[in-house]
Amino acid sequence: MTINDPIADMLTRIRNAGMARQTETSMPSTKLLVAIARILKQEGYIHDFRVEERRPVSVLTIDLKYGSNRAHAIREVKRVSKPGLRVYAGKGEIPTVRSGLGISIVSTSQGVLSGHEARHRGIGGEILCTVW
Repeated sequence: MTINDPIADMLTRIRNAGMARQTETSMPSTKLLVAIARILKQEGYIHDFRVEERRPVSVLTIDLKYGSNRAHAIREVKRVSKPGLRVYAGKGEIPTVRSGLGISIVSTSQGVLSGHEARHRGIGGEILCTVW
């Protein structure tokens, strides 16, 4: 099965698994999706992730995180830059999400970074998604 927008597919799988209160979700793995999962783990939105090497394609499994009342740690996840409309931002234009309560994930020349880290390094890039 060919996926036209793997980032949107990943975000939709995370959103749907959270609404269904599943403990984990799986998807085809790419380097970009692993980088996004790494940022989500660093920022505390997911417990962990792992990549299982399989043929013909590797599988990325994400362990979801819930609060004490079984509320999903990710309240909203939104794809910003899409294949039909790319959204780029300079170092001073990277958006803050919910007044700093959320994060934006940015693809830069130094790799995939959180919006806070990209602002700290003074670089801009393509705004992939926002999470809060």
